[in-house]
Amino acid sequence: MRPPDDSSLLLLRAELYLTMKSYEQALQDASTVCQNEPLLPKGHHVKALALSGLGRSKEVLRAFLYCLALNPESHSVKKEAQKVICEVFFPASENGPQNLPSATQSRMLNTVLKAQCHGHLDSQPPPEEGGSAGSSKNPPEKSDVFRSTHSSVLYFILGLHCEEDKEVLESILPVAPSTGLKRQFPNNLEDAHDLNVSGKIPKRDSSPQRDASCNPGEGAELPIDVADFECALCMRLLFEPVTTPCGHTFCLKCLERCLDHAPHCPLCKEKLSELLASRNFNITTLAEELILRYLSDELSDRKRIYDEEMTELSNLTRDVPIFVCAMAFPTVPCPLHVFEPRYRLMIRRCMETGTKRFGMCLSAEHAGLSEYGCMLEIKGVRTLPDGSSVVDAIGISRFRVLSHRHRDGYNTADIEYLEDEKVEGPGHEELSTLHDSVYHQSVSWFTSLQDHMKEQILSHFGLMPDREPEPQSNPSGPAWSWWILAVLPLERKAQLAILGMTSLKERLLAIRRILVIITRKMNSRQELVNSRERNN
Repeated sequence: MRPPDDSSLLLLRAELYLTMKSYEQALQDASTVCQNEPLLPKGHHVKALALSGLGRSKEVLRAFLYCLALNPESHSVKKEAQKVICEVFFPASENGPQNLPSATQSRMLNTVLKAQCHGHLDSQPPPEEGGSAGSSKNPPEKSDVFRSTHSSVLYFILGLHCEEDKEVLESILPVAPSTGLKRQFPNNLEDAHDLNVSGKIPKRDSSPQRDASCNPGEGAELPIDVADFECALCMRLLFEPVTTPCGHTFCLKCLERCLDHAPHCPLCKEKLSELLASRNFNITTLAEELILRYLSDELSDRKRIYDEEMTELSNLTRDVPIFVCAMAFPTVPCPLHVFEPRYRLMIRRCMETGTKRFGMCLSAEHAGLSEYGCMLEIKGVRTLPDGSSVVDAIGISRFRVLSHRHRDGYNTADIEYLEDEKVEGPGHEELSTLHDSVYHQSVSWFTSLQDHMKEQILSHFGLMPDREPEPQSNPSGPAWSWWILAVLPLERKAQLAILGMTSLKERLLAIRRILVIITRKMNSRQELVNSRERNN
């Protein structure tokens, strides 16, 4: 005998909660089952019963509709759904619709089910006033639900019934307008099973209108507009649609940007901490296939706009994203903890465009940005549960800022890259001698440091690079020179001035002078300590 799976156990527990009238706990377990196994009718049925116990009639109706879409032959669910429909659309205080014949109510149920499955008949507040629905004479005031529904959908509903039902419904429906129908959806609820097959979206040919003697199994046209697949955040056609655990669908980039600011669903504010930590944003296949099938032209325009944005963001000389934070040098590691929403967006865009690069500059009091900066390349990004991330980056090349501006909260700049001037002839030999001399001087200074200082430097910057045979092999100069500049106790102004130098000789001479000054201070301090020890 096979042991029950997790969904079966959850359903058993939910049913036990229902008998104990613990509806909140039952709803929680049933919702988990519906999320894990969306095609299980019993899960939606138990969820509907829990919602009914909580008095949430509109959500009860939706859950029953899911059940019937998955199992149209369930007569008990049909009766329960019919009762809820009457409660939602026609309150008990009204005199009329609740007195309809049972056969007519059943046909109305089928109509609502089909319209709801097509996504065009939403639950609305019940009408304030009502009248007799048994005759088309003296029609009562139209209910809010039908007044707010698109007129072409109402005409579709009328067309599904025989003449006697049409007379009953016309008493509460407005006059049917011109159709303006555009696309088609399947009419038979049994076709809903076919939607689960990848690449198989049913589409049937049928006339826009149907006469009174039509068969209920035939299809009817329904309008499909861009608004049916519109992102609630950017108000444009869904692009790379993703659905949250709470059931809301957004563009992938729109959802990620909202999660930069808060770990909640933008609509219902449900916590999405697990989704944020895993970053497991799976594209909703059904929505993507429907858009591709029925809105291909609109999707092409949407993709063109997205590609243009990505092309603009991937330019590495114009509008380069700038992280205003610390000093960075070529070839030197620069780990970052990114927690501000604007920089979360910036780092994600760098990854999406494929450049994986951004500039690092210091803050300037008047200009906003320092004149010189260093381009960093992202080696890896590790997202933390709170939405922040640890970025493993390394310096690539130097640049000079020509102009800068803002984009979505962070800085961008037009830049030009800096390279060292080439030295040839007699000057090259002199440069090589200076290069070797300063390298050995740097090694000597680092060796003289105390052990705890060495450990701190090595843990943050890594080992000192080896000396290159050719000092001008790298356009930015020897890697060890930038490493020594990063670890030397210098003010940022001095570091920035050396970063902007395009002469390797001047940069090596500057490092030599700094090492001489630091070594003298260290020696004088050591002599003072030794003198005090002798006096003591």
